[in-house]
Amino acid sequence: MAQTLEVLIRRTDTMDGIRGIVRTMKTMSAINAAPYEQAAEAIDVWRETILEGLHAFLYCNGPLRRDPVEAPQRVLIVMGSDHGLCGNYNELLAREVTRHTALRDVPVICVGAQMEDALRGEEILPEDVLMPPANTDGLIRLSGQLVTRLDARRSRAASGDLAADLIYMERGAHGLQSPVTQALLPLDPEMLEVMAQRPWNSRSLPQFSLPAPDLLAALVRNLVFATLYRAAAEALVTENAARLARMQQAEQSVDERLEDLQSETRQVRQSEITTELLDVIVGFEALKGRDRRQRRDAESRD
Repeated sequence: MAQTLEVLIRRTDTMDGIRGIVRTMKTMSAINAAPYEQAAEAIDVWRETILEGLHAFLYCNGPLRRDPVEAPQRVLIVMGSDHGLCGNYNELLAREVTRHTALRDVPVICVGAQMEDALRGEEILPEDVLMPPANTDGLIRLSGQLVTRLDARRSRAASGDLAADLIYMERGAHGLQSPVTQALLPLDPEMLEVMAQRPWNSRSLPQFSLPAPDLLAALVRNLVFATLYRAAAEALVTENAARLARMQQAEQSVDERLEDLQSETRQVRQSEITTELLDVIVGFEALKGRDRRQRRDAESRD
């Protein structure tokens, strides 16, 4: 019985250690998500500034004319995770890629080695693999690399046009997560049309020093950069939120197991105490019986 009690105590100590690790991971997930959320809010402000610049450009130069392109060069960007402990994060993204059956012959740029493995599991071979950011500074590095690759693909395209889509994970209601597909290029024609028709609400008219084609290219490039940066930040916030949810579930399971172990330990200890008390009582009764016999023997001799 003592050995069983020792085993229970050892298991309880192990579960206490696991609970400490889970709580640490939960705290780290909550702390890590905050900088990415702040980065997403900051890039939203910058993106609004770029859109205002594009609005000024359209106000001065008129709506953009876009000639129809029969076969634009298409590319798909998928932002995955390499950090683990966040459930089927990459698998959901890979299934979202396969849901677009027409995209199977489209070049894929994936972010994350584990994302590459998930895509290969769906028989999709990415042409390029980039490392995910490890901090907020990495968001700039990743977005810059993606913009550079998109520029290179556009320059190599026979039609000179590029159609790019972006797939990443986004937070949903009740702590859930879901993959979303966002058109990156070309820019939304409805947005450009609404922007071109919107009046300029200022007495100061916009002026530019750059040639119109160079300015438009710079605005589009910065808008794409901001969109990629925002998506990467949102994906990392979602990843840490998913990890936090998994750690909360793990903590609940550990607490339930600890409660079972502590209950079992109390029962074993109570059983040991009861056995020891019975031994004491049996010994006491045996001594009382011996004393009575000795008294009867002494009385009979007298």
